[in-house]
Amino acid sequence: MSTTEAIGRIPVRDVHPAVECGRRPAKAVPGETFQVSATVFREGHDAVAANVVLRDPQGRPGPWTPMRELAPGSDRWGAEVTPDAVGLWTYSVEAWSDPVTTWRRIARIKVPAGIDTGLVLEEGAGLYERAAADVPERAAREVVLAAARTLRDDSLPVATRLAAALTPEVDAVLSRCPLRELVTASEPLPLLVERERALFGSWYEFFPRSEGTPERPHGTFRTAARRLPAIAAMGFDVVYLPPIHPIGTTFRKGRNNTLSAGPDDVGVPWAIGSPEGGHDTVHPDLGTLEDFDWFVARAHDNGLEIALDFALQCSPDHPWVDKHPQWFHHRPDGSVAHAENPPKKYQDIYPIAFDRDMDGLVAETLRVLRHWMAHGVRIFRVDNPHTKPVVFWERVIADVGRTDPDVVFLAEAFTRPAMMHTLAQIGFQQSYTYFTWRNTKQELTEYLTELSGEAASYMRPNFFVNTPDILHAYLQHGGRPAFEARAVLAATLSPAWGVYSGYELCENTPLREGSEEYLDSEKYQLKPRDWDDPNSIAPLITRLNAIRREHPALRGLRNLRFHHTDNDALIAYSKRTGSDTVLVVVNLDPHHTQEATVSLDMPQLGLDWHTCVPVHDELTGETHHWGRANYVRLEPGRAPAHVLHVQPPAVSPQNGGSAAS
Repeated sequence: MSTTEAIGRIPVRDVHPAVECGRRPAKAVPGETFQVSATVFREGHDAVAANVVLRDPQGRPGPWTPMRELAPGSDRWGAEVTPDAVGLWTYSVEAWSDPVTTWRRIARIKVPAGIDTGLVLEEGAGLYERAAADVPERAAREVVLAAARTLRDDSLPVATRLAAALTPEVDAVLSRCPLRELVTASEPLPLLVERERALFGSWYEFFPRSEGTPERPHGTFRTAARRLPAIAAMGFDVVYLPPIHPIGTTFRKGRNNTLSAGPDDVGVPWAIGSPEGGHDTVHPDLGTLEDFDWFVARAHDNGLEIALDFALQCSPDHPWVDKHPQWFHHRPDGSVAHAENPPKKYQDIYPIAFDRDMDGLVAETLRVLRHWMAHGVRIFRVDNPHTKPVVFWERVIADVGRTDPDVVFLAEAFTRPAMMHTLAQIGFQQSYTYFTWRNTKQELTEYLTELSGEAASYMRPNFFVNTPDILHAYLQHGGRPAFEARAVLAATLSPAWGVYSGYELCENTPLREGSEEYLDSEKYQLKPRDWDDPNSIAPLITRLNAIRREHPALRGLRNLRFHHTDNDALIAYSKRTGSDTVLVVVNLDPHHTQEATVSLDMPQLGLDWHTCVPVHDELTGETHHWGRANYVRLEPGRAPAHVLHVQPPAVSPQNGGSAAS
């Protein structure tokens, strides 16, 4: 016969966030504020109250964090908390009967009506004396005891006695040190606090092999390092490299994915492995492992981290194919099955079969990852993790996290939502998303509302505006204004965003109409570029990254709020962290000038409804004055967006009020 755990004297129900009902940790980074909420109630009409207990990795409780009812009569309570260090924290909710609030509600009714006046005031005095016993500071304790004495002083008018118990000074003390009865605590829930790069960063992807010289077109780590200062100057934090390993020759793909490669075709970097080595080896045309170390050092000198692609697949020439045949699926004729995504075929790639030697694959994967970690790589962009077992990644990431919690894994999983969310829950610090395919106001609003809501407690999006595989039709047909608009959206909607090189040059020629593949894709050939092209949007990208660094509000995701526009071609949203508020309006139509009235939800900006404040456009340097309703006109090619820093209202030195311009 089963037993049911006691619910607790004051029920505390449905605590959030709770990832997989608390079986997995919610996520945050130091300084990131998030809300803890719970349903709290009790029988009858007596008042209840609640607070959040946030405990650091050493088990020490943080400052008192009182909760407030989120909507009158909802029984749903919430409070915002902010961890300040990396490690495994916990959070729980304490609820209690609040006899002082119950007494105050009754006293405000009975005393003015002359009902049981003496008894009511005496009950209050007793409660205040009990509350004072738990106040540690002598001066504060005396404030509460003085109120108790006044409640008992029958030489004073009744109204005066009651008023003495309801002063702001008494309120302040009892807010810090309330009288708590029947305290009930929820079970602690885990909170994993990781380094800031797990949430915030600007990524730049490029192929070192395309950064060659006229004399030697195939680039090396040493020639590619010449690109690093320019990448850093654009404000990027992370340089992401596609696989840098030897590339197989069997079934090597030629230009534009042709099946017959010529002698000068360089092959696809994701077809990893040759007789020269596999996943722990550097392609000899790029240099040596020592050259890679030198490249990593130069990146660090420029303030850049290296992210390395980790693609768990092999070319037919990979050493694993002969050494570990059990890691591959063999067809009835004895051949190894190549990768397919019908109608696409990848004859140059063998996928891994996991179920015959999971332990061996985990061990080898950890060996390879730790090899690159020892050479300065602390970020891995994982290729197609959704085609491997979830339990495999859970084991690998947990093992790395036990010894190197600063390592970040980005899941490149453009797949069904259940898999994407589960990969985030089991350990991936960041996730690719559907952002590339969300282009209308409705699509962006619905998707970002989802990402910034409950999902933000475990899934951190990285908004890549393009990839070597994805050139969306919006960019193909929208020209430079489309590239500008998408850059603004990605850089301000998500704390993490990324570009694949060539985006700044607005490269937008597809392989054919209806395809998202680039013509002359860099996946199959070297692609030298003129980085000094005067039409480059690098200045805009540079400014966006500078704005991101200057404004703490743009480092968050859960603080995203949308505002109404009466034209669906324009989208408006804001982010607020502390005193920093950024408001963004973007023209989603790359072909036409669009106008709209933007109606602001002023409380979401920390402002009163009637307030008019200066807003500084961080893109143009202009200052405007905005209130509740504002006319906006954005012309493609001139102004893709407003990125507005909302200035706090001026404070009058005479009366302390706000001054509207």
